[in-house]
Amino acid sequence: EVQLVESGGGLVQPGGSLRLSCAASGFAFSKYAMGWFRQAPGKGLEWVSSITTLGGTTWHVDSVKGRFAISRDNAKNTLYLQLNSLKIEDTAMYYCAQHRRSGLPISVRSTDDYQNWGQGTQVTVSS
Repeated sequence: EVQLVESGGGLVQPGGSLRLSCAASGFAFSKYAMGWFRQAPGKGLEWVSSITTLGGTTWHVDSVKGRFAISRDNAKNTLYLQLNSLKIEDTAMYYCAQHRRSGLPISVRSTDDYQNWGQGTQVTVSS
């Protein structure tokens, strides 16, 4: 059974930092690209960032470029998202997801590109 378990969320002031983790099990983690999405209150799921199998290529939505960084540790079957310079508009539930295809992904920005999702971890940015 595939499991994705996010952790690391919390309440932080604007300008602060958090590191999200996603512990994966039940599949060959190193063979799949992975992604992070978020959902703000009253809004749909928004793609945030993705990473290839070995971490050599990453993608980020424009609104987080230079502030967020995705990474992975295949030895630990864990995906990370470092959130720096947080803004109030970053407040959302953050989800990690396993890409639908093993190997090099063709597309990474759509929810349809992913097959399994975690339960999410809440990030709240507030003064």
